[in-house]
Amino acid sequence: MIVNYSSSSSEDETENTSKDDSSPLRKRGKLDTENSISEPLDHGSVKRKAVKSAHSAPRLPLPDSVKEMFRESEEQWIDKSEAHGGRLRSFQHERGNWATCVFCPYDPEEAFLELLNEMMVLAASHGIPLTLSEEFHLSLSKTVVLRHHWIQPFIQSIRTGLTQFKKFFCLADKLKVYSNAEKTRTFLGMEISTGKTPLLELIKIVDETMTEFNLSTFYKDPSFHISLAWCVGDHVEALKKTCLSELQSLVDAHEDGPFYIKLNCTELRCKSGNKVFLFPLQ
Repeated sequence: MIVNYSSSSSEDETENTSKDDSSPLRKRGKLDTENSISEPLDHGSVKRKAVKSAHSAPRLPLPDSVKEMFRESEEQWIDKSEAHGGRLRSFQHERGNWATCVFCPYDPEEAFLELLNEMMVLAASHGIPLTLSEEFHLSLSKTVVLRHHWIQPFIQSIRTGLTQFKKFFCLADKLKVYSNAEKTRTFLGMEISTGKTPLLELIKIVDETMTEFNLSTFYKDPSFHISLAWCVGDHVEALKKTCLSELQSLVDAHEDGPFYIKLNCTELRCKSGNKVFLFPLQ
């Protein structure tokens, strides 16, 4: 915070009050003299003394608390990719902006985690070191940026749109390779094969809110999937050519029969920054 103190100089004040007897201040001084014999006659000298005293007095130092008050808002965020596995942000972090996405969560079964471990070992043997996803979910929006004061109205809009939406069921069983728009990360996912119709209906509802807030809507021809693992860089073709068919064989030849993800869509979630909002379905 910058506190700006300003006053006219004593020289300016003297010039304004002594050179022009027709000024409003001089006229008021004469009128007051005529009406009151107790009023001091030399208004200019009194003002000169007051101004001189104000200029000669030392200014009080600005408190440290005021100096530090807005320092945080001036600091620039430096994104360190090594802090999160070498990943690069799709958009620059700015204070007050909240990365936001809508999704359906998946709580993995133990058999699913065991299968994933086998898949990671196989991919590594082909020189592709995959990292397991931190959480598993089915995305229903792109990741967009919300200002903090938009969050509550945005959430309320989504909640209103989902008021009458019914629970449904999805299956995923085919592996597919994806990348982000910037080609800085490659993903191994399992594509949804059953339950696409209600998902498309959900996208319409979410996209209405996105349009309302002038944000990016979902893909025109979406491939609904659950991301299983990822690696840094563009390895789409390498993953497809070297081991995708072998990875699919692990899924199809699972000891309990062909493995598939069973996703009970009983609620949607929206994550905005570090906040998570729940939307139970009917």
